[in-house]
Amino acid sequence: MFTLTQNGRVAVLAMQHGKANALDTEFCNALAAKFDELKGADAGAVVITGQGKIFSAGVDLLRATSTGPDYFREFLPALRRLYEAVFFHPKPIIAAVNGHAIAGGCILACAADRRLIARGETRMGVTELLVGVPFPPLAFEIMRFVTAPRFFPEVIYSAATYPPEEAVKRGLADEIVPPDQLFDQAIEQAERLAALRPGAFAQTKRQMRQPVADALARHGEHTEAAVADIWLGAETIASMRDYVARTFKKS
Repeated sequence: MFTLTQNGRVAVLAMQHGKANALDTEFCNALAAKFDELKGADAGAVVITGQGKIFSAGVDLLRATSTGPDYFREFLPALRRLYEAVFFHPKPIIAAVNGHAIAGGCILACAADRRLIARGETRMGVTELLVGVPFPPLAFEIMRFVTAPRFFPEVIYSAATYPPEEAVKRGLADEIVPPDQLFDQAIEQAERLAALRPGAFAQTKRQMRQPVADALARHGEHTEAAVADIWLGAETIASMRDYVARTFKKS
């Protein structure tokens, strides 16, 4: 599902789950568990990246549409666990967005502290409304946290995917890097953050992300239930099947 290597003080987590690093229950749980382990590891920072031309294509819609609504009863908690493990991780996390980061894959990248995106045909964006599902509360708050406020409604409502220049403009990515320099620059920036005092960094990050934790404490449980009702509905599977049919036909 992934490999974990050490480069100096930086742990490098390279996702290798099928062709698209699609997010399913097992993959989300495995990644979350690894990030939890990294809290106590020697590494001072983490780089997460994908393979080939894809960082992550998001939720495994093919599996979801073939399994049925009950699949989401296990998947949604696993997805939340993954986002929590990355977004609230005490150590610096750099996302080296080597290729397309779509829907849940975009949110995963946005959960990192800094996002470097490969120049070229790479695209980032959240297509949830095109698929026919609302955002789980933490996913929504992550997108609110990173997106430039004046672009937030557009990013969410349009369900568009953006090339690197537009992704940076909207806050989805921080810096455009030549593909052949992406890994080295991600390591360099991770090393720079790893050199900071760990306790000071962790506390600062906690303060920066406290508004998200507060929003979840106020509204998370109610929103989670409302979102789950829609994800588990029979109409959602039909909408997903229609989206998959249109997308695969187009490709």
